[in-house]
Amino acid sequence: MGISLDGLASGLDTAALIKSLMQVEAIPQTMLKNRVTATQTMVSALQALNTRVADVAKLSATLAKPEALQKFTSVSSSNSVTVKTSDGAAAGSLELTVGQLAQQQVTVTGPLTEWDSSSFTLTSAGKDYSITAASASLDDVITAVNASEAGVKAVKFAVGDGTYRVQFTADASGAANSFSVAGTAVPLTQIRAAQDATVTLWAGSAAEQTVSSASNTFAGLMPGIDVSVSKTSSEPVTLTVQRDMAAAAKEASSLVESLNGLLNFISANSSVTIGTGGATSGMIFTGDSMVRSITQRLTDAAIRPVDGRSPSEIGISITREGKLDFDEEKFTKALNADPARVQSAFATLAKRVETVSSELSDKYSGDISSRIKGQETTITRLNDQILNWDRRLESREASLKRIYSALEVQLSNMNAQQSYLASQLASLPSTKEK
Repeated sequence: MGISLDGLASGLDTAALIKSLMQVEAIPQTMLKNRVTATQTMVSALQALNTRVADVAKLSATLAKPEALQKFTSVSSSNSVTVKTSDGAAAGSLELTVGQLAQQQVTVTGPLTEWDSSSFTLTSAGKDYSITAASASLDDVITAVNASEAGVKAVKFAVGDGTYRVQFTADASGAANSFSVAGTAVPLTQIRAAQDATVTLWAGSAAEQTVSSASNTFAGLMPGIDVSVSKTSSEPVTLTVQRDMAAAAKEASSLVESLNGLLNFISANSSVTIGTGGATSGMIFTGDSMVRSITQRLTDAAIRPVDGRSPSEIGISITREGKLDFDEEKFTKALNADPARVQSAFATLAKRVETVSSELSDKYSGDISSRIKGQETTITRLNDQILNWDRRLESREASLKRIYSALEVQLSNMNAQQSYLASQLASLPSTKEK
């Protein structure tokens, strides 16, 4: 029984064979690509972790300031007097009487069709300004006034018979911002004088004191307290500023919430899942020593004693599950009893958290940033190896194509020889047995 070269040639699928061989050749490159994908996943997870740690650093830096818990609320006995508190405020009360409100000067001309000249002088806030208009027309005069730095604005009003009155108004209120017009015979009437707002403290006593302001806001009337008035008063208005315990507790709890959010993120990405048959699989941070260290360092910063006293005394403690807990009632009680100590203890605690989280997330020298840079370097190196494999596989594929192309030629020649031999054998005389 002879071998059929035709059958061998027809059964040879060169393209499919080369493809299969190349898939085997590419196994090392595929492994490299899988490592790149896994490393990129780790980089993304580390970047997310770094962002959260940086957020904790930013918040704790704010809360470490002495005024972080100095939150106050104010009450006024009159709706016409309002209080705004800021850093440096302190609890206290004050009675005042509003004598007058601040106002801007307003001056109006008599009826005019045009100014009496194209130039005059505006004296505003004690300084002279030379006004030179393009012409004596009212529009040109108004344009020149409004373009000057005198701090006065002009506008005209039609009053009938083709005449106008020009109104001059100071930009700012207060007696210091009064103005006058000279160098003109145009009749002028002051409608409203510039004046300061005034309030009287301790009215009727030997300590009676009048305070003035160019505006209707008295900045820093008490430390960290701005008082705004909108109406005069004949009876004293009582202002009360007291510590806002709820706002202070909210500030303190925000640090605990921020840390717990970070710890929950780490926990979720460090969990282990047990599948069927007892097989286990971990998340991206499972078993990562650096991530475990981050958890330990931040937790320690938050619960380590301050001046020999546990943070649990001001309502900050750790649960059995390793999460932080904030007791608002306990914190408020401690703050009310000894504000200075609680503020100092909390500021120290926040500063410790800020120091640790800043060291971890610093974009130049932070532990997480350094780890990210290392992983990115690994990705670059692996990608270079993948490119080298591309060139190697391209050369190998070309070599295989040459080999199998030559093989196909040989098979074709062998098929031709087979056909020739078969035809020669067929032409020989046959012999029959007798």
